[in-house]
Amino acid sequence: MVLVIVKALDILELVAQDPGRAHSLTEIAETLQMNQATCVNILKTLVDKNYLEHLGRKKGYRLGPMAYNLTNNLSYSQDLVLVAKDIMQDLTHRLNETSILGIIRNQKRFIVHLVNSDQDLQVRSRTERNIYETASGRLLLAFISGKELESLINSIGYPTPDIWPNATTPQGLDAELAKIRVQELSMTRSQTHIIGLAVPIRRQNLVIASLSIFLPEIRCSASRQKEIELELRSAAQLISRRLSVS
Repeated sequence: MVLVIVKALDILELVAQDPGRAHSLTEIAETLQMNQATCVNILKTLVDKNYLEHLGRKKGYRLGPMAYNLTNNLSYSQDLVLVAKDIMQDLTHRLNETSILGIIRNQKRFIVHLVNSDQDLQVRSRTERNIYETASGRLLLAFISGKELESLINSIGYPTPDIWPNATTPQGLDAELAKIRVQELSMTRSQTHIIGLAVPIRRQNLVIASLSIFLPEIRCSASRQKEIELELRSAAQLISRRLSVS
């Protein structure tokens, strides 16, 4: 057996025994009788691969989205997915375009639910993406706290010109995010001619997720874009109302 794999599985099994709470580094290392330095390295890898989430130096670790994805388990952001999925199904049915429910996890845009369209030409999106690349990632970035934004920038830097040309400096990024907050809409047009549109989903007054539509530019005329924006906003408002009373 490869010992490091065994130790990684031991950590996942330990955390999974009580997935509702965070487990500290000291607790994990002592329970598994593992050298703390070795434990740190394995935990970092599991966090990087999204099998664990690191909640902060003093808060510890809990299961991440990829651990739940292994079994298609909806427990991760379960209330959000259960509230949103029928609304998203209806949205995709009306527009016949793929809809995506996105959140921020480990400084990336992460898809927690997706409803595919029946179009012959469809846009496929990876489960996790650079937060600057997508409309949903930019939308979520616009509504995080100043401390969270500062921490993220310190970790991953500013966008490169090929990803977000107008946001490569502190002033540029602030201006772009301010526009998104005012419009409550983020729109991207990729070099591969893919259009992304995203709007916020709130619980009470806090933005906790984004609802987005991605489609080929060839299917996104000005009138079609307006139709998508209206349908997106309507669906997001309905999800937000459900979350606020749940």
